[in-house]
Amino acid sequence: MSDGLYYSEYIELDKILNSQHPKSFTNMEDGNDEMLFIIIHQAYELWFKQIIFELDLARNIFIKGRINDNTPDMSNAVYKLKRIVKILELLNQQVSVLETMTALDFLEFRNHLLPASGFQSKQFRLIEVKLGLRMEQRHKTEYYKHTRPGSLSETDLQDVSKTESEVTLKQLVIQWLERMPYLQEKYWVGYQSSSTENKFWSDYRQAYQISLSGNENDRLAEFDKVFFNEGRGDISHKAMQSALFITLYRDLPIFQLPFDLLNTLSEIDELLSSWRYRHFMMVRRMIGVRVGTGGTSGAGYLEGTLSQHYAFREITEVATFLIERSKLPELPNVLKEKVSFNL
Repeated sequence: MSDGLYYSEYIELDKILNSQHPKSFTNMEDGNDEMLFIIIHQAYELWFKQIIFELDLARNIFIKGRINDNTPDMSNAVYKLKRIVKILELLNQQVSVLETMTALDFLEFRNHLLPASGFQSKQFRLIEVKLGLRMEQRHKTEYYKHTRPGSLSETDLQDVSKTESEVTLKQLVIQWLERMPYLQEKYWVGYQSSSTENKFWSDYRQAYQISLSGNENDRLAEFDKVFFNEGRGDISHKAMQSALFITLYRDLPIFQLPFDLLNTLSEIDELLSSWRYRHFMMVRRMIGVRVGTGGTSGAGYLEGTLSQHYAFREITEVATFLIERSKLPELPNVLKEKVSFNL
């Protein structure tokens, strides 16, 4: 009679524990920090795999084309994205373990890595792509689309390129924002405004103008551009209107989960930026301004990614256009009833 499944068999522990093969030593007596370096990066890749898994689950919810408020769809999407937040928090903490290695410790085995590099992490590239970071938004775009030593292999590059043709989480969120119905005229019956057109937005624009300080005169023209004309970055003006409206009235029951979603997307961007910053500072401490093992400019390349590699910058920058909660226009009763889950 079988004793059933054994713990180590279930998680294939032997494969995991026997997948560390340092290049700089063979005897443990001669061991250096290469074992730590390998295990840290293997752990990163395992967590990257889980992030991709959660991202795909969230994308599949939005791909449906319509999220029914009477189903767990939105709650499940937010739940998956919040798990990614927790994983990214853990990855940031994990840098502290790697930082126990000094520059001299790293030099003991650095040359054995050449030309391998973290830049060759296909999974991290897939995470950025699936979130919605476009190629033209990347720092040093010329690094990304070739297969020279230090870059992705031909097979990995093909996999990334294929994923770039798929719909991203950002695109799906934009489509979801554009579908938000609560700015339609039928919900604004009885709304009192000093304007006859774009009633709510005219009132809000006026309140926003009053809130600006003397050195922010250019913000009003920016407001008009973002919410009436071009939008911001990849996000249309219609989607930006929805994002702002959700943020302004986030305390209303129907907007609480949507706001949680938008806020969680900003958190993901922020935590990825924190991870890049910690990586940049660590690399600068380890190798100064030397070229990275993969042939990039090392710390210089990583520093450049800090200012450019954001998927949801536009969502975060909605805060630019907020006013005090006490100054918000009063919503009409028709709309308040619609967004309050009244049966």
